[in-house]
Amino acid sequence: MKQNVKDITVVIGHKNPDTDSICSAICYAELKHRIDGREYIPARAGEVNNETAFVLDYFDVKAPRIITNITTQVRDIEIRDTPGVNRTLSIKRAWQMMQERDVVTLPIVDGEGEMEGLITVSDIAHNIMDVYDNRILSRAHTLYSNILDTIDGEMILGDPSVVLDEGKVLIAAANPDLMENYIEKNDIVIVGNRYESQLCAIEMEARCIIVCEGSPVSKTIRKMAQARECYIISTPYDAFTVSSLINQSISIGYFMKDAKKLTMFDDTDYIDEVSDVMKNKRYRDFPIIGGDGKYIGMISRRNLLGAQGKKVILVDHNERNQCVSGIEYADIQEIIDHHRIGALETISPVFFLNRPVGCTATIIYQQYKQYGFDFDRKTAGLLCSAILSDTLMFRSPTCTEIDEAAVRELAPIAGINVEEYADQMFSAAGDLEGKSIDEIFYQDFKRFNAGNVNFGVGQVVSMNRNELLGLKERLLPFMEQAREDLKLDIIYFMLTNVLSEASSIISAGEGASELIYDAFRGSAVSAVPHPEDPELIHLIGVMSRKKQLVPRIITALQDRKS
Repeated sequence: MKQNVKDITVVIGHKNPDTDSICSAICYAELKHRIDGREYIPARAGEVNNETAFVLDYFDVKAPRIITNITTQVRDIEIRDTPGVNRTLSIKRAWQMMQERDVVTLPIVDGEGEMEGLITVSDIAHNIMDVYDNRILSRAHTLYSNILDTIDGEMILGDPSVVLDEGKVLIAAANPDLMENYIEKNDIVIVGNRYESQLCAIEMEARCIIVCEGSPVSKTIRKMAQARECYIISTPYDAFTVSSLINQSISIGYFMKDAKKLTMFDDTDYIDEVSDVMKNKRYRDFPIIGGDGKYIGMISRRNLLGAQGKKVILVDHNERNQCVSGIEYADIQEIIDHHRIGALETISPVFFLNRPVGCTATIIYQQYKQYGFDFDRKTAGLLCSAILSDTLMFRSPTCTEIDEAAVRELAPIAGINVEEYADQMFSAAGDLEGKSIDEIFYQDFKRFNAGNVNFGVGQVVSMNRNELLGLKERLLPFMEQAREDLKLDIIYFMLTNVLSEASSIISAGEGASELIYDAFRGSAVSAVPHPEDPELIHLIGVMSRKKQLVPRIITALQDRKS
């Protein structure tokens, strides 16, 4: 049986993840496991950017699995472990297995575990009731071993592994003179203890004689049968019983529903979609296929009843539009964040830890300290990297003394020189060579809402002034299209220079530039046209999207509304 969704909790950050989002997910999943011993899986909701890739590589940490949709999947619910059977299995044996397992469906798989078909109780009942043809065994290519099993027979002469592919089945009820008129070559003849009937069947080149009621078979009959290559089977049943049972030796492969015509689901399919398909099907059970194309198990409508959402812990965000897709179906357990509190509804009360520090990793650092856990090099390195990234090595106004104190403790454990390491990390982040404009735009992009205005803000941080300014001509037309595609009213993109501690703003959307000028009018930070490119808005001292740009935009929008 597959592990149930309730046994696993996914720890995941926001879409377009940054270093804090991914490092916090990894470290918090480890912390939670150390606290209660349960399974916590770190995950990411998007691709790893250059900076984060550098960090993970530096500390030899594998990137978390990518999850772009958190909706409950088939693999998360209880999948019934119904073992597959071979298509050569007899109907009798299949029926017995169904009774023993208390199931109405048997999956049929090949030697590699791939689905070939399935058979149901209904299939067996309908086909057995409809079989009146005495050549059905040969048409179904029935194994002699199945015949033996079905009638509790013993192979006196012959090979049980041979397949019956010619002839009909008949009962030798008449005298030998009449028998000669209807016994044909390769027939199976059900006989009693009469020597003459046995001899006649052999002389008429029957393929097999079934001797009923355990009657002895003489040496003469055996010798003649061997000479004519005629099989002999002995059974304890009488002729009537044998004739009633023998059709149950047909292989289920003859009656099965072929896999090509079945409705099957992958274990990665989402249960809401699966449920919609099931509603339009009359079948009771549905096979599940794994990523390798092999059969896993069966589910029915009953398995979907009461299916719970995946357990999720959100880190570094708490707004619905920044969450991984399908969050509305998830069972949110905790939220660990350092941003403003946005609109995100939960099914039940959750543990919500939100602190005004420069980085989510700082909060997680405090949690490690609270529980008395030591930091290994990997954890210290990831947490330290996230703090340096989010605070722009303490240059961001979001940075607090707590963030700096955390780095002072973690850096020696991680074995890094803060200035040298941060320089390498930011250089990796600012390396935009070979990146498409799509990758640059979405590597750190977030959506926001203020009243009836939806806007988005992207950001790229670099130490290369010329590289930043050169992005405008590529970004501006892309932003116009992205605004339409994302159904946003306004889009801004921050070109943040770590060395000069300033950002240049590219804007798209009606009134976007005017809004920025309004937002910073009268503040300590002036919004002015960039001295080298008047289309850019230059904000000296502005480096934080979270603390310096977005709050002013939201306030300006609210002032306009009032």
